[in-house]
Amino acid sequence: MQTKNLAKIQPTRKTAVAQQSVVLESGEAGLLPLILESATGVQLLPWYQSNRERLERELRLRGGILFRGFPVAGAEDFEAFVRAVTPDLMEYKERSTPRTEVGNRIYTSTEYPSHQRIAHHNEFSYSYIWPMRIFFFALLPPEKGGETPIADSRKVYRKIPPDVRAKFEEKDVMYVRNYGVGIDLSWQEAFQTADRSRVEEYCREAPVDWEWLPGDRLRTRQVRPAVARHPESGELLWFNQAHLFHITNLQAEVCASMREVFDEQDLPRNAYFGDGSPIPDSDLDLIREAYRTSEVAFPWRQGDVLLLDNMLVAHGRNPYQGPRRILAALSQPLHARKPDQRR
Repeated sequence: MQTKNLAKIQPTRKTAVAQQSVVLESGEAGLLPLILESATGVQLLPWYQSNRERLERELRLRGGILFRGFPVAGAEDFEAFVRAVTPDLMEYKERSTPRTEVGNRIYTSTEYPSHQRIAHHNEFSYSYIWPMRIFFFALLPPEKGGETPIADSRKVYRKIPPDVRAKFEEKDVMYVRNYGVGIDLSWQEAFQTADRSRVEEYCREAPVDWEWLPGDRLRTRQVRPAVARHPESGELLWFNQAHLFHITNLQAEVCASMREVFDEQDLPRNAYFGDGSPIPDSDLDLIREAYRTSEVAFPWRQGDVLLLDNMLVAHGRNPYQGPRRILAALSQPLHARKPDQRR
């Protein structure tokens, strides 16, 4: 696996800032991510604002920037930075994982048990609206593991065999979810409301097909593109969560148990081609391998801030030991129905 430990990458140049302060710049030229480390306690926000034009270029080129060693003390500092950089923060709606809101649209990262691995994904790529940017903040790094591995969506697209890509590009992806089955999120938590009419309003707007079932259960289906073009560069990106939603994303024994307990149509979540036909397991294995061989990972340090272009870069989570608290914020919402997002 082409996993890199960013702590071992040597600084390549220095960038001068106000009052003779220095920020060390490292990382392989042109590759993900750019690493910027404060050597003398430079304040992140003023430094970002002074270098905004260049940082925006780097983000478009690389897809991610890691800010390290800047005095970001806690959630309030993180929120202030995010809002100053991109004030249009998104709310987590149509959630697929449990989170806690710790500020005004500042959330914990996914609160799955520490032994579980979270597959690579672009945030909300299953939805009709997604953030162009996602920020992470290491409030409390874990004792061991817990990295947030990242992968360039352009590379992933190129590594998937053309015949597999062609099937997805032609058929799209259908995401099916069953809420209220006692496993996974309830529809009340996912949509952040107990009002059925508000859920229906959201689904009409999306659009998402919905069906209320006995026992206060809800089934939804939605078809989304498997591939997107970046609105600025026009580059083709692998941009879907078929491999994550599919039942085979679970460990083999868990997958087998779920299939024993639930009929196919009642599985808590699953993915199909857009016409409802099954996705071959072998195709999903090739997609996961493309992510695995594109992955870059680094151990979190307290105070780290990671900024990603959510379309250019996918992220995940490794298992960990000890307490872990990584915060996240989403910004710059982009609507799926915009013409420049269609093939």
